[in-house]
Amino acid sequence: MRPELPPPIGIDLPGSFSRSVFHERHPVLVDNLLGDFPYPPHIAEALEALLAESLTGTVPPRTPGGPEIHTWHLEVSARIGQPWESLPFLWAESYFYRRLLRAVEYHHYDSPWCGVDPFAPQKHAQLDGPELRADLDAYAALSDASAADRRRAILLASLWGNQADLGFRTNNPGADTSVGDLVADESEALWDLAEAPGEAPVIVVADNAGREITADLALVDHLLETATGPVELHLKPHPYFVSDATGQDVVATLNALDRDPHAAVRDLARRLRDAVRMGWLRLRTHGAYVHPTDYRTLPSDLAEEFAAAKLVILKGDLNYRRLVGDLQWDPTTPFAEAAGHFPGPVAALRTAKSDLAVGVDPARLAKLDAEAPDWRLTGTKAVIQVHPGHD
Repeated sequence: MRPELPPPIGIDLPGSFSRSVFHERHPVLVDNLLGDFPYPPHIAEALEALLAESLTGTVPPRTPGGPEIHTWHLEVSARIGQPWESLPFLWAESYFYRRLLRAVEYHHYDSPWCGVDPFAPQKHAQLDGPELRADLDAYAALSDASAADRRRAILLASLWGNQADLGFRTNNPGADTSVGDLVADESEALWDLAEAPGEAPVIVVADNAGREITADLALVDHLLETATGPVELHLKPHPYFVSDATGQDVVATLNALDRDPHAAVRDLARRLRDAVRMGWLRLRTHGAYVHPTDYRTLPSDLAEEFAAAKLVILKGDLNYRRLVGDLQWDPTTPFAEAAGHFPGPVAALRTAKSDLAVGVDPARLAKLDAEAPDWRLTGTKAVIQVHPGHD
């Protein structure tokens, strides 16, 4: 018998982070969209109506269009008439973005806005920004580093790249994006699994575009060099949360790397393109990555892929919430207890940007709570946590 899980994190508690996402972040997000695109009146009105509904309304009896419609029909049917503020945070946030895509007619094949990524301007701005310039300069400088230092730097760049999450920055434009400190560091266990003998793939489940996917591609390149099997990079099938990475974002990133003044960066792009052409690097996606559920309800085909992998590396806060469940865990709950349901070996690279926490040493937790009570929300604490899978 499975142990009873904690209750889900909701969006109804005044002063909570999850509530602020709806009452502070989403209004700024909608303003940004209306500023980035010359949307016609009916799309602007649909966005404003969605925002108002999400603050004071209930779930209407209509399934948002687009792919994975059967899953969404079942999910929405079970919640028709429920007030938004009574919804679980993970579900409500996913539903908001699905409805946002409907409002901007992303999946409307008879609309000129079909396929126009509403977050593209924000993603592309990162590819031309000074922070990415500094990242690429640092990457090029690794040519002179020892193998151990290079490996460590590439892993940490992928981890801290998650600070560049555009959703996080929507209402935190001045957030501290200097590298913080690790609350848990099981990086050696990650490498032991990723570099173990065998031809099974290492799967990297990406989170965000821009600076983060750039760092993730450097990690993928390293894995292609050191792992003994292929590498799969799993992406979203379409835009989801603000900066979630799609295939289009990977292509845009490679194009940007091709133009870099550093030969080492251009060589990185060339190696990655060659790896895709040769089948060593496989770009994949799955509808489950845009479902409003956690990884306890994985579709059987994706669960089988995860089970067959040498290691699955889950990037970012959203993947972490899906892995352990967006639940009111005691932060000292062992990571293995929260993630033990996963069908195979899994590593989480997560920068903390929501209330959720597990696997924190009790003494460290007491110190963190005393010195910085909001440590879970600032993006300056992170974890590298590993569960080796079932015996």
